[in-house]
Amino acid sequence: MSNHAPDQARVIPLRRPAKAAAPKEPLWRHLVGDVLRRERLAQERTLKDVADAARISMPYLSELERGRKEASSEVLAAAARALGLRLTDLLSLAQGELAGPARTRPARTRTTPEASLMLRLAS
Repeated sequence: MSNHAPDQARVIPLRRPAKAAAPKEPLWRHLVGDVLRRERLAQERTLKDVADAARISMPYLSELERGRKEASSEVLAAAARALGLRLTDLLSLAQGELAGPARTRPARTRTTPEASLMLRLAS
């Protein structure tokens, strides 16, 4: 005999509930685009102004800022120069976004003390 009320159906799930998916890694083009937009807005400059200085089209710069396009290193360098940055500055800022404190890092597997020390030194 069931301990359910006679007018209630018993539901048996067919699938197990899905586990929470691990957070997705951000795409590099999104990080670079965020940095380009943030730097442009911090300088209170328009898309047209920066695109003209970089000698790229305004719609293309907009797509870069929104992370819709993967830019070549030449285009990224031109956009960075137009903002008064070096390419290394732009990439360092984007890398800082990727490795920032808000990002959760995946758990590491067992490492030797030497490997652990090298990982700490590399950080």
